[in-house]
Amino acid sequence: MNKFLVLLNAVISMLLVTLAAPASAASVKPADAPQGYAFDRADEDYRYLADPSRQSDLWDPLKYIPFNETGSWYLSIGGEARERYEYFSHPNWGKDPQDDGYLLQRYFLHGDLRMGGNMRLFTQLQSSLEDGRRGGPRPADEDELDLHQAFLDVKLDLPGATALTLRSGRQELIYGSQRIISVREGPNVRQSFDGFRLMYRSGEVRIDGFATRPAQTKRHVFDDGPDNAKALWGTYAVLPFPLLPKANVDFYYIGLYRGKAGFDQGAARETRHSVGTRLWRSAAPLDYNFEAIYQWGSVGNGEIRAWTVASDSGYTFSSVPLRPRIGLRADIASGDEDPANPDLQTFNPLFPKGAYFSEAGLIGPANFIDLNPCLDLHLAERLTLIVDWDFFWRESTRDGLYNNAVALIRSGKQSDARYIGSMSQAQLLWGIDRHLSFAAIYGHFFAGRFIKESGPGEDVDYLTTWLTYKF
Repeated sequence: MNKFLVLLNAVISMLLVTLAAPASAASVKPADAPQGYAFDRADEDYRYLADPSRQSDLWDPLKYIPFNETGSWYLSIGGEARERYEYFSHPNWGKDPQDDGYLLQRYFLHGDLRMGGNMRLFTQLQSSLEDGRRGGPRPADEDELDLHQAFLDVKLDLPGATALTLRSGRQELIYGSQRIISVREGPNVRQSFDGFRLMYRSGEVRIDGFATRPAQTKRHVFDDGPDNAKALWGTYAVLPFPLLPKANVDFYYIGLYRGKAGFDQGAARETRHSVGTRLWRSAAPLDYNFEAIYQWGSVGNGEIRAWTVASDSGYTFSSVPLRPRIGLRADIASGDEDPANPDLQTFNPLFPKGAYFSEAGLIGPANFIDLNPCLDLHLAERLTLIVDWDFFWRESTRDGLYNNAVALIRSGKQSDARYIGSMSQAQLLWGIDRHLSFAAIYGHFFAGRFIKESGPGEDVDYLTTWLTYKF
């Protein structure tokens, strides 16, 4: 069955890429050019295609299928195919079995039914497959076919261009710079959540309240239910910050429950509360992103006290050839001070983006310090080269090393070294056209003293490349 799905999806992918040529070759006036696809496809709105003169793309007939004379009821259909190759030398610094690389395939197909201006039904299927990895797929590598999103929106229009929307069902959650709540885009299987979200929108003000359980990732067909051992709830607000030009500020509270949470000190039930704020600006030439989070709660018989501070800033020289952006990222997250004490100081990143530090995903954002200078070069309008070098230390030498899922990968009991290692990386990102994009990434991790003393400590070479088609 799995081989059949691999073959079928590969054929579909090749057909989609073949169809891309006529779409990109079409002559379109700049004013009528369609917009890019949203990171969460549920955020797209194709009401503008009710005007036949604006239908210029190959897929536009599927983007707006009216069901009534006024066009207020319509269906929009879209999808995505991603073919990805990934290779590690000395996986997990030599602890995992070596292979010759493997293929990761991911496919989406969605339908968005708009029933007037105040009600919609959105459904999205996902098929994610792995082939060739020695030891089999990792937890987020394979999900043969399942319901990724299926929700109902009911919207209430309020005075002053203000709206209140209740979303119920399975949905993606994306907040801030995806440090703590993300869809896990890097890995093959994206993360979604089952529950409710109340969304307030008024101009630049956005406030959400949500109560959800993460959807499980199981390998077979239509077997992903809600994870009843976990719960996620909270509120998130995004506001303009008038004291600084083009700046915004976020405020949030997030609660997390895990029936069994594993840390270097052991496993126990965890209830954790997080409050945070984020000050950010994305406009060139100066961009910045500063975030601070404090956590408290309980784990087993102990109390939780944890924190993180993160920064990412850069400056773009727009008048210089290649429009270089020089950036610096510096982050720190607390680690446990004493594994013999039931109290816990390990920061929990909740549901962070899968490629937090790099697509290699060797290290997760718990018990760490990192310093990451980078340089972006715009080789052409749609072609960007990014080079960076990330240096890692443990914040607490009494705690271990964790991955993005807050699973312990190296105990801190085997070494008192603070330095973990460093990773140099080069990324080539090519947006070929509106539909088709390509990426190639190479990185080398130089194992530091902690990696060498806590188990197999080989350097790691990492290579990945992928081609994505969206419609």
